[in-house]
Amino acid sequence: CGVMRQKILQNGDLHEHTGWAFGLGLERLAMVLFKVPDIRLFWSTDPRFTKQFAGLLDSGEKRMTFQPFSKYPMCYKDVSFWHHEGLHDNDVSEIVREVAGDLAEDVKLIDSFTHPKSGKQSKAFRICYRSMERTLSNE
Repeated sequence: CGVMRQKILQNGDLHEHTGWAFGLGLERLAMVLFKVPDIRLFWSTDPRFTKQFAGLLDSGEKRMTFQPFSKYPMCYKDVSFWHHEGLHDNDVSEIVREVAGDLAEDVKLIDSFTHPKSGKQSKAFRICYRSMERTLSNE
């Protein structure tokens, strides 16, 4: 914000005028509207941020609130096991989330195997852990 240089006004044939320049601060307005805690997020290309706002205008959504995400890196652990018939992937996800709580961000099936002779079945899952407060170690 401030007074415009007189040369700019003169170039527009406004010799006897004084001009003011104002910044609207759209990022600041969006911070309040969507409850975004840090203005630097608006310049981020992190898909965890950008996906929250993708299609917002098309959706007609009036009250969207930013969902915070961790700034700390993910820690992956793979687990595989033999299982009984009828075990669903969602059952494994529920068990992981019961044990790990909010640290378990994602659970994905990455492999399944049926032994050709015995018919026993195994599954392998990749668990993504991430904390909102700290970096996790592999220990």
